[in-house]
Amino acid sequence: MHSEFITCVPYLHTERLTLREYRRADFDVFAAHLADPVSAAHLVQSDRQGAWRIFCYQAGLWLIHGAGWWAVEEQATGQLVGCVGAFFREEFPVMELGWNTYRPFWGQGFANEAAAAALHHALEIRREPAVRALIAPGNESSLRVAGRLGLTYEADTEVYGKAVGIYQRSRSVDRQPVRTQD
Repeated sequence: MHSEFITCVPYLHTERLTLREYRRADFDVFAAHLADPVSAAHLVQSDRQGAWRIFCYQAGLWLIHGAGWWAVEEQATGQLVGCVGAFFREEFPVMELGWNTYRPFWGQGFANEAAAAALHHALEIRREPAVRALIAPGNESSLRVAGRLGLTYEADTEVYGKAVGIYQRSRSVDRQPVRTQD
């Protein structure tokens, strides 16, 4: 019997970016990002073998949950500039957002743009009731992104032995005013 997993990773487009599925050709840049102690300062720094496990885990989330991570590609150049996710962790029912911009592209607003697209997808397309992000206290750039996205601090927790803050945003329910007849 032949069995195939088939999943569809939605493409998201912003003014400058395309969010798309991970591809094998994306791995070298991904692995270099996780191997760089500066780039991975607020992540789990990893050697190539560990990076492969993370890369495959992130790509595989689409099969398990129908949500996961996107590769972020600059439309004008076709260059991979980072990755962004709207995904679920095993132990948490609330969708989580995550974003990483690769070091050569820091400071260009790509994290804001990609994370805003992922947030919109989570809240408005998937209709998730809330999303959260886990951010290390010293990660000033991610804290700024979270603020721009309207995520607010909820509590502290720990991930992989590191203290992080939980920042959350609920989906706003647009309520139309009740019309009365005159």
